[in-house]
Amino acid sequence: MALAADNPLATAVLTVDLDAVQANYRLLKGELGGLPTAAAVKGDAYGVGAVQASRAMANIGCEDFFVVSVEEGIEIKPVVGDGRIHVLYGAMPGSESALVEHGLTPVMNSLGDIERWAAEANRLGRPLPCDLHFDTGMSRTGFPAAEADVLEAEPARLQGLEVDVVMSHLHSADAAGDAYSAGQLERFQDMRSRFAQGRASFANSSGCFLGPGYRFDLGRPGIALYGGNPLATAANPMQGVIRLESRVLQVREIAAGDVVGYSATFTASETMRVATVPLGYADGYHRSLGNAGLTHIDGIPCPVLGRISMDLISIDVTAVPETQARAGALVEVIGPHQDIEDVAVRAGTNSNEILTSLGARYHRVYVGGQ
Repeated sequence: MALAADNPLATAVLTVDLDAVQANYRLLKGELGGLPTAAAVKGDAYGVGAVQASRAMANIGCEDFFVVSVEEGIEIKPVVGDGRIHVLYGAMPGSESALVEHGLTPVMNSLGDIERWAAEANRLGRPLPCDLHFDTGMSRTGFPAAEADVLEAEPARLQGLEVDVVMSHLHSADAAGDAYSAGQLERFQDMRSRFAQGRASFANSSGCFLGPGYRFDLGRPGIALYGGNPLATAANPMQGVIRLESRVLQVREIAAGDVVGYSATFTASETMRVATVPLGYADGYHRSLGNAGLTHIDGIPCPVLGRISMDLISIDVTAVPETQARAGALVEVIGPHQDIEDVAVRAGTNSNEILTSLGARYHRVYVGGQ
């Protein structure tokens, strides 16, 4: 493909394949036995674009969307039709009127959340929707066991509230040989027996592959929708969603003993050709990829040399014919030869962070998703 045919000034282009997002949604729904499947679109849909991804999934029948904040919910509201938008941060103090105005469903994480939201329902004189989130072992958000006991003993606290989803979150479903998930499942089943309102939701991306016992009523995948591998010890079944390309600024020949980049962390052991590429940590290309990253030109591997700069990286193009490694040549940073999981391993992180770090300076192109 040509780099940014519709923006010749672009130095790097991020192409998002919304058909792949839809294919991943269908695959995950299939793993859930065809049960209703929500989409986590928080963090700008893990960096790929919440509005575009939400619209694409709404186009193929997704009816539930999870965001973290009121602002994220407002952003996708125009593109999800009658879809339900669930706000994971819940009814934070001062957010009640905005939640009501935009028809958003807050996730109740504490008795304080319930108190504020029930007070808003009482003030308006009509019931308001909510979800109940129970902590089954992550020690992050959700009702701890003691608060769950209070809520069970005092059901009047929920007066004026209509519970849509009862949920919890798996913390280690993507770990090989995980022993925690079964324990979390047992605790969630207990919570579900005590709070039987609405629909139950437990399976995240990796949870979708744990079998029927984890399915309940509503799946809730996230990173797998965008190409992350939900399986700990198997090949990635998801389609790649993004392709990141830049282009060569200049090429130079360096001699043995020459250094590359800040702090001289790479020293050439022989004569080699080095290309400079216009992207860096300001674009979300992690500093940890210094002397560890890999790019490709026409499918030929081009290792990253030296430190990652704010706006530039250097790559070894010695193996690339000079006619192909020249100013303006396309450089594949993420794509068919290296997906987000490969980049994550090299960066010492996970695919979630690779995606959510994608910079604002990239020219974005969206394809498919109808």
